[in-house]
Amino acid sequence: MKLGYIDYLNCYPFYFRMFEKKPVPKISIYPGYPSMLNKMMALRQLDMSPVSSATCAQIANDVLVLPQFCLSSVGYVGSVVLISNIPIEDLNQKKVGITRASHTSVVLLKVLLKKYYRLEPSYIPTEPRPVLKDMDAALVIGNDAMAITAEPVSYIYDLGDLWLRKTGFPVVFAVFAVRQRVIEQFKHQIKSVVSSYHRSLRCLEQEKETVVSLAKEKYPDIVYDINGYFDLLQFKFDDNLKKALMFYYEVAAEMGLLKKITGLKYLDVE
Repeated sequence: MKLGYIDYLNCYPFYFRMFEKKPVPKISIYPGYPSMLNKMMALRQLDMSPVSSATCAQIANDVLVLPQFCLSSVGYVGSVVLISNIPIEDLNQKKVGITRASHTSVVLLKVLLKKYYRLEPSYIPTEPRPVLKDMDAALVIGNDAMAITAEPVSYIYDLGDLWLRKTGFPVVFAVFAVRQRVIEQFKHQIKSVVSSYHRSLRCLEQEKETVVSLAKEKYPDIVYDINGYFDLLQFKFDDNLKKALMFYYEVAAEMGLLKKITGLKYLDVE
């Protein structure tokens, strides 16, 4: 079975056990940026993977979602930021870079700027770690938002914090999806991966120092407080987060940024 892995610090707690303790038999792991895994899932090149919430809406007819897990934050997250040379209120008609690494955060930013700030910037696709040379602002996510940068930045806006303040909802950045057509074929592997995810999150609770230490080794360019970062993230996909995700889908669909969906289909696996 082909399993995707978002090669960012935020996804590491789910894969800690299979990386550091006990690999899951009969699976191959494919690491990459969220956008790469999104594309591979859409093209049916992966069987199971975390996917951007925005992409999940686009491929909802082809996948089932694990109801237990997500990558989310309630407010400030620190790894999804808009860096800017000018105040956010002044970005109308300005050049704003949008990272090619993301989908959920790109939609999130466009909704925030248009619906809540009444702004119409000019969007420019950028590499994951952009330089504010030919732009006024840029969206940066994941490890790239928490790495050492030589470039001074006048303003940094955390999108999780902005979204919570403007809408009252947390953000579900990614969910975990399985292609419907492979569920019977790989039912044992899927169950083993789900079990490994559960055990990995228990490791985060019971041996956090070890998880943080090995995360630092895996991602040495991160200058952010990893221990504190793991406290900010929400990994368990509870009812409040499911409700928040549906709100995100609703607003994004109203603005023509995502196709309209009425709900996700969940996989019954423990």
